[in-house]
Amino acid sequence: MTPPPPRRPAARPAPPATDTPADAAIDAAADAAWDRADPYAHALRSGAGPLFLRRRDGWLLPLEVERWCGVPDGADVTVLRRCTGPVLDIGCGPGRLVAALAALGRPALGIDVSSEAVAHARSRGAAALRRSVFEPLPGEGRWGTALLIDGNVGIGGDPAALLARTAALLRPGGRLVVEVAADDDVDERVHVHVTDGVRGPRAARRPDRAHPGHHGFPWARVGLPALLRYAAAGRWREEDRWAAGGRRFAALRAPEPTPRTVRR
Repeated sequence: MTPPPPRRPAARPAPPATDTPADAAIDAAADAAWDRADPYAHALRSGAGPLFLRRRDGWLLPLEVERWCGVPDGADVTVLRRCTGPVLDIGCGPGRLVAALAALGRPALGIDVSSEAVAHARSRGAAALRRSVFEPLPGEGRWGTALLIDGNVGIGGDPAALLARTAALLRPGGRLVVEVAADDDVDERVHVHVTDGVRGPRAARRPDRAHPGHHGFPWARVGLPALLRYAAAGRWREEDRWAAGGRRFAALRAPEPTPRTVRR
């Protein structure tokens, strides 16, 4: 489950005309300092945890940093085998899947809101952009496969909204591969922050003019039954389900255009 830092806005407002190059340099330096203090970025740089998502009630979900920073394992291979056409890895983290696809000569792009994750992915030969899935993206409506692996179906805290957005990114009938929670009964929307237990939580984004600071970010966890309910409501079709390496996955087919949506 690749945990994003708090989701960035769809578009950062243009700075006021009074801003100077010195102001921009100060902002860039502050962003860099913030990234250095981020437990998630620190874990990616070291390639190891501990790292957790922490709910407000204190419950901790361990995050598998070592696996993310490693090479694809047997369970990942079952995902890679199902990738057809150009592939968009949503929440790519340090880029193990995008790099593996690139090594196979397959067109693939990873997106992640963490600058450290994107830098790590690029260092492995993966094409990656620092971008939220809810921002404008290259190739919208033309991707053959999208990936929501490592729990990334939780991005934004609203699985239905994320599925709808992913449908807009895929070509009609495109494939979405989702990793779900091992527990079938899970269907929760929570507020979490990333913590390593040492530096404290990533409790607030660096304040700026547009966003005065947030505490944590929304997240979701869903098992297979919940995922299929959300998918059915959005006219997705279940194609496959499987388990590998103690992890659980589903493949869905994106909705086909209805007569009302087909351009005449």
